Amino acid sequence: MQHRVAILGSTGSIGRSTLEVIDRLGDIEVVGLAARRDVRSMVAQARRYRPQVVGMTDPAAAAEVREQLGPTIEVLEGATALQQVTAAADADLVFVCVVGVAGLVPTLDALRSGRDVALANKETLVAGGALVMDEVRRSGRRLVAIDSEHIAITQCLRGESMAAVRRLLLTASGGPFLHSPIDSLARVQPAEAIAHPTWRMGRKISVDSATLMNKGFEVIEAHCLFELEASRIAVVLHPQSIVHSMVEFIDGTVKAQLAPPDMRLVIAYALAAPERIENSAQLEWDRLTLTFAHPDPRRYPCLRYAYDALAAGGTMPAVLNAANEVAVDLFLAGRIGFLEIADLVRRTMDAHRVVCSTQVDDVLAADAWAREQVLARPLR
Repeated sequence: MQHRVAILGSTGSIGRSTLEVIDRLGDIEVVGLAARRDVRSMVAQARRYRPQVVGMTDPAAAAEVREQLGPTIEVLEGATALQQVTAAADADLVFVCVVGVAGLVPTLDALRSGRDVALANKETLVAGGALVMDEVRRSGRRLVAIDSEHIAITQCLRGESMAAVRRLLLTASGGPFLHSPIDSLARVQPAEAIAHPTWRMGRKISVDSATLMNKGFEVIEAHCLFELEASRIAVVLHPQSIVHSMVEFIDGTVKAQLAPPDMRLVIAYALAAPERIENSAQLEWDRLTLTFAHPDPRRYPCLRYAYDALAAGGTMPAVLNAANEVAVDLFLAGRIGFLEIADLVRRTMDAHRVVCSTQVDDVLAADAWAREQVLARPLR
C-alpha cells in the first residue's frame, strides 16, 4: 500500500472522496495538497492533514491560504503550482483529480519524478494518452485510472493473458435520458442533465454521462491502458450501475466485476491493490435486477464521435475533449441547447487538420484551437 500521498485537486469531489478513504485507512500520510481557488476547503484540509506543501493555482487564493495557515506550511502559487507540489512533496503516489487538460503536464511530471499516479482525470489520457503511456513505459512507474470501469477491467484481467481477450465491455448507465423520447432532448435543461440516476458526480461529468461522451472518453482511455484497438472495445448500457465492466475471452467466457456504485471503493482499490481493504459495502443479491442493451447512436452521437477521434489519432482526441468541455460549459450556462453539445463537437472535429506529432505543445495547441473554434460559433 502507498503510504505518502499528494492530491492535486483535493477540494473537488474525487479529491474529497480520496481523503475520506484515507481517513478510514489511517495508515497513509498526506504530504501534498493542491487546488485552484477554494480557500475555505483548502485551509480546512491543510489544518487537518498538515501536509508538507500546499499549492493554489489562483495567486489571490494562495495569498489567502498563506495568511490563514501562517508560516508552518509552505504555500505555492501560480500556473505551475500543481507541478511544484508534485516536486516538493515526498510522495509515493500522486492523485491527479483536477478537471480538464490541466491534468496532463502534472501527470507527466509526476511519472518523470518517479511517482506512481492515480489518475482521476479522463481528459489527460484522452488528449495525451500516447505521451502518458510512453512515460509510464519509460519510467517503469504505475498508473491506475480512477474509473470504476477501468478498475473493473483490471480486476477481471488478473491472472489472464491479453492474448486470450476477445474484447472489453465498458458498461454505461445511459444517464438520466435513457428512456426519454429522442425528440424531447432538445428541451433538456441543465438541472435535468446533472441529475444522474446512480452516481454522485460533478456537473460537467454528469452532463458527459447524459451525452455518453464520458463513455467515449473511457473507450479512448481503455485503448491506451490495455493496448487494444477500438474494434475490441464495446460499450453496453447497464442502467443499474452494478456491473462496472466486463471482459470477454476467446473461449466465450465473460468475466464481470460487480460492486455498489461508490467511487470510494475504486479509490481504495487504487491505494491498496492488489490487496483488499475491508469495507461494509455489499450488494443486496435478492434485490438485484441486471439489464443490458446496445446504445442507440441517434440518442448518443457523442459516443460515435469518440470512436472517430480515436481512429483519426494524433491531435484529434485533444480536439474532441476541448470542444466538448467548452460546449458543456456553454450548455450549463444556458447559452446553447443540450443537442448543440454534440453539434459543436462534430463541427469542430470536422474543421480540424490532424497533427500526428505527440509533443505536449502540439496537444496543448490543438486544445487551445478547439476552444477558440467553439467559442467563435454563433450562439443563441
